[in-house]
Amino acid sequence: MIMSVRDVVIIGAGPSGLSAAIAAKRRDLDYEVLEQGVLVNSIYRFPPQMVFFTTPELLEIGGLPFVSPFDKPTRAEALKYYRKVVDVHDLQIRYEEKVVAVYKGAPGTGGHDDGVFAIETQSADGVRRTRHARHVVMAIGYYDHPVLLGIPGEDLPHVHHYYGEPHPNYRRRVVIVGGGNSAAESALEMFRAGAHVTLVHRAPTLKPTIKYWVRPDIENRIKEGSIAAHFGAALREIRAASVVIVPAGAPPPPTPPDISFPADGSTDYRAPARPAPAGELEIPADVVYLLTGYRADAELLRHAGVVLNDRDAPVHDQATFETNVSGLYVAGGAIAGVDTGTIFIENGRFHGEKIIEAIARRV
Repeated sequence: MIMSVRDVVIIGAGPSGLSAAIAAKRRDLDYEVLEQGVLVNSIYRFPPQMVFFTTPELLEIGGLPFVSPFDKPTRAEALKYYRKVVDVHDLQIRYEEKVVAVYKGAPGTGGHDDGVFAIETQSADGVRRTRHARHVVMAIGYYDHPVLLGIPGEDLPHVHHYYGEPHPNYRRRVVIVGGGNSAAESALEMFRAGAHVTLVHRAPTLKPTIKYWVRPDIENRIKEGSIAAHFGAALREIRAASVVIVPAGAPPPPTPPDISFPADGSTDYRAPARPAPAGELEIPADVVYLLTGYRADAELLRHAGVVLNDRDAPVHDQATFETNVSGLYVAGGAIAGVDTGTIFIENGRFHGEKIIEAIARRV
């Protein structure tokens, strides 16, 4: 059976992936985009009322103007804009197809030295498939992988890593963990929708990156007591109707003593209650939002053979964005590692053009 091998497969249909696809089409490369969700999936998952920090022209790709009546475009406008980009350039994208593995040397291709990648995917309806390409661009972003705290109760059903609408939290006790834009904006919206909001943040103050029009609002609400806040604090445990917070950096609680029963065989023994550590505080909570940031899929990169540095960022050529794996490139948020604040649409949208330029020279 003859195997179809494309020039390039682009993983991710966000702004970086789309810019790579546009550049590939302009150079007549045989390309395909694989997207695990919907078009610009990360932007789609933003809160519906979200407003960008940047101006419309800094979100533009493919030479298509982003026209908006506002200084700061909205999520809805961005979704409409990127749909238009795909229509105008007639891009080839497979939606709801998640890449589960990328490796070189697919069976039947001659082994590792032939430079052919195998890209294994699984569709939304469970169908698995393998595609092949001489080059791979990982424009996987980071919004799909929330930073986990690794504490008891993090997997309870009332715990969320993404915020959407304020209305469901009307008259509910909400605890928000985080100190950046997401935490501040969601706290304000839920407070104004009638929720009882408590903010918990590890640092002594809110992050300096909060939008300039949001900062005075959240600071004033905290100052007047409309929104409760605990700074220099961290969650130790999430319970069914509360959370336990401790000073940030506090050691873990001591291991409780083993239960041993009396020698006479009696089972009427109870271990002594462990006193609460100093500084431990239990706060009522009906809903918990852990808005503590997101990271790129380091495991997908690592399993593909990409070397990561001590910040979990892929080691790559600064000019071409090629990794240590020949023919495998990273673009957009995928290059950031834990330092996600360094990559935005504004600068990541240029990565695809540079990558495809390097690939075209080889092809």
